[in-house]
Amino acid sequence: MQLRAEQLSAHLSRGLQRIYTIHGDEPLLAQEAGDTIRAAARAAGYTERKVFAVSGAHFDWSGLLGAAQAMSLFAERQLIEIRIPGGKPGKDGSEALQRYCAHLSDDVLTLVHLPKLERQQQQGAWFAALDQAGVMLQVLPVDRRVLPAWIAQRLATQNQRVAEGEAGQQTLAFFADRVEGNLLAAHQELQKLALLFPAGELAFEQVESAVLDVARYDVFKLGEAVLAGQTARVLRMLDGLRAEGEAAVLVHWSLAEDIRGLKRAKDALDQGRPLPMALREARAWGQKERLFERVLPLLAAHQLDHLVEAASVCDGIIKGLKHPQWPLDPWAALTRLALLLVQAVALPPVQRGKTQPLRTAPRLALEAP
Repeated sequence: MQLRAEQLSAHLSRGLQRIYTIHGDEPLLAQEAGDTIRAAARAAGYTERKVFAVSGAHFDWSGLLGAAQAMSLFAERQLIEIRIPGGKPGKDGSEALQRYCAHLSDDVLTLVHLPKLERQQQQGAWFAALDQAGVMLQVLPVDRRVLPAWIAQRLATQNQRVAEGEAGQQTLAFFADRVEGNLLAAHQELQKLALLFPAGELAFEQVESAVLDVARYDVFKLGEAVLAGQTARVLRMLDGLRAEGEAAVLVHWSLAEDIRGLKRAKDALDQGRPLPMALREARAWGQKERLFERVLPLLAAHQLDHLVEAASVCDGIIKGLKHPQWPLDPWAALTRLALLLVQAVALPPVQRGKTQPLRTAPRLALEAP
């Protein structure tokens, strides 16, 4: 059974399954889900708790299997937690987990903790056994698009709220900008507001004065912001990545890969391939696939040729080369490359049969320093 985090409380109110598996890369939501399941287990009489941490290839799986079958000395029911921080139980672990799931006891409730898993890991026999034996709960990061609503919901649980209408939306957007990509810190900032101010409506000035800038940015989320044409967010993310010490070469690779993907997809469309096939050739999936679908009609072939050339120039600057029409600083060059793509996807579609002039520097060539 697959559950979302927001469905967990309602599910537990109807009774407990024998095994729960939490996997994903959002620590706060994983921790809260685990706490909720443990509280429900205690209320149901699972008062003894045993924790097994799988670390390395020499973990004793027989101890886990024995503990699940042994009668508790101190309670009628016991909670067993299995933590696999690496997400790879190995061959012995895979077989042990399958045997474990095949012989679940009604007197034992099992909670399995896993990190974010790749598609290949989720196709393993051990993962399928966990899925079939009980409840599977995937915790995903809260996307920036829905982060204001998440903050509003959390404020409501502590009897606080923002103003109605546009003023309140601006307050939530400001809060979201300050905590994007760092949900644990967002939780702490919400708790701070509960301590500093009474229940009721929060003014923008109160939130502005209390909430620290604790945002953490993901290189790969930068590409999504660029393709969405979110100029202010792109500039904020670039500043944040630079301040966090992210490697300029990785940021460039992410942007250049999106440009090359758009070029491959556009070439495939021009050759008569259907859009789904073109997107597969561009290796665009999930949110990136939806963004590609939106921006491809806005881009002409000559624009993508220019963007590919600009990405090549930016790559040279990051590696120490110069260009007379580009900044010498690698991060300034990355900013220019990102804004070139933002400008391209934000403009209206190119009219059929009309040639658009290049909107940036002409022919680009590298010079040795």
